[in-house]
Amino acid sequence: MQRRFDQLDDVWPAGLGRRLGAMLYDAFLVAAIWVLIGVLQVAFVRLGLGLDAEQVGQGVLQRLTLQLALLVGAFLFFAFFWMRGGMTLGMQAWRLRVQTRSGHSLTLRQSLVRYVMAWLSLLAFGLGYLWVLFDTERRSWSDIASGTRVVVLPKPDRR
Repeated sequence: MQRRFDQLDDVWPAGLGRRLGAMLYDAFLVAAIWVLIGVLQVAFVRLGLGLDAEQVGQGVLQRLTLQLALLVGAFLFFAFFWMRGGMTLGMQAWRLRVQTRSGHSLTLRQSLVRYVMAWLSLLAFGLGYLWVLFDTERRSWSDIASGTRVVVLPKPDRR
């Protein structure tokens, strides 16, 4: 079920600098997830399949399953946070939130579209993220394709 966010009148579109900062933070977290997935795959190949150490990583099937597991693992990380509260851990540090245009949390479909478009944006030498500099609403390709937007949250009151 989608969550309706509050403070909708107090937010503004996120710029490129904040987005890149959050992406850097999240990259470290995804790297840790990928290390864990790699360890689990090696353990499975060695212990579950009984292959020798020299055979680990050999063959197309082992490489494809590892690559698929890495992609799925990263997607699950992002989708969980985007659908739950609209913020990954990196986004929380930079006070960013991804939301639908009407102010709701993302659906699974929107999360998948954002994730795929993020990879396409990176493969296009970052052009999908640089698009924020040219779009009047500061939207990236991921935002446009998924019908979402990334906003900056106001600083919390210090009382």
